[in-house]
Amino acid sequence: MTINTKPVSAPQASILSVADDPRWARVVARDKTADGQLWYSVATTGIYCRPSCPSRTANPKNVALHDTIESARATGFRPCKRCNPDGLSLDSENAALVAKACRLIEESEEEPSLEELAAAVDRSPSYFHRVFKASTGLTPKAYAAASRAKKVREGLETGASVTEAIYDAGFNSSGRFYEKSTGMLGMTPTQYRAGGANEEIKFAVGASYLGAILVASSTKGVASILLGDDPDELVRNLQDRFPKARLIGMDREYEALIARVCGFVENPSIGLDLPLDVRGTALPAPCLAGVAGNSCRRARLVFRDRPAHRVSERDSRGRWRVRGEQYRRRHSLPSRGA
Repeated sequence: MTINTKPVSAPQASILSVADDPRWARVVARDKTADGQLWYSVATTGIYCRPSCPSRTANPKNVALHDTIESARATGFRPCKRCNPDGLSLDSENAALVAKACRLIEESEEEPSLEELAAAVDRSPSYFHRVFKASTGLTPKAYAAASRAKKVREGLETGASVTEAIYDAGFNSSGRFYEKSTGMLGMTPTQYRAGGANEEIKFAVGASYLGAILVASSTKGVASILLGDDPDELVRNLQDRFPKARLIGMDREYEALIARVCGFVENPSIGLDLPLDVRGTALPAPCLAGVAGNSCRRARLVFRDRPAHRVSERDSRGRWRVRGEQYRRRHSLPSRGA
């Protein structure tokens, strides 16, 4: 009796298709956070790309996913010219040229023209203007004005005379400065230099991706914008900066206004690849104008509300403090003494 036996094949592990791979969802979404972690190649076009590539989504049947750039290159395909998977992404390249332009603006004694800035980064004026505004939220001219205002405040805070602060900041004449000085400083230059003498200043602290942000303003304009990790330290800095002013915290309407400001600061169109000091200088001027007028509607902008952080009563020395532990629990900051 003959017994025919057939070899029993071992069960094969199911191979996950590209369409079912969770990495493919990041490619379809053009997820910029996946750049540098994932690449994909397309057999029908003979190219490989980064996940954020703006080209039309390929058929997943023709796609292979790669965890390393070496694996993508090993296919023998060429790198995509649109997304440049072998080098910096377009967003990173634009952030680098915008940062370079910002440094030129900050270091120039006179405000550079749009044409000069565009030539310095080897781009056309129209393209550069569009990229700069998309990255910072401001035009180059508005950024230059914000940079000069920042220099004036720093000069007055270090004890320089009003005239010295004006010319060191790049203003060609005192007349041009005084036309905008009150709105720029929230008070007269003399009052600012004197620590906010005889001025009433409202302030509130909020949270943004930049960290804690304190905004203080008088009825005339924004007096101070401070960024940092510790909200208590920001409040102390404000009191040291304006020791002769009457500081007002716990104003619900003003806190609601600053919550909207924080929402605008977190506008996703603002380039996260820019240096922190550039982003701090580029806090949107239209929004701050709305703070000065006590109405964000005047700026014709849409804000996403963020919770402002209530300021506690004065301590035994008469100094304002943020409700520290509540703030730290909400934002996962270390407790005092930790």
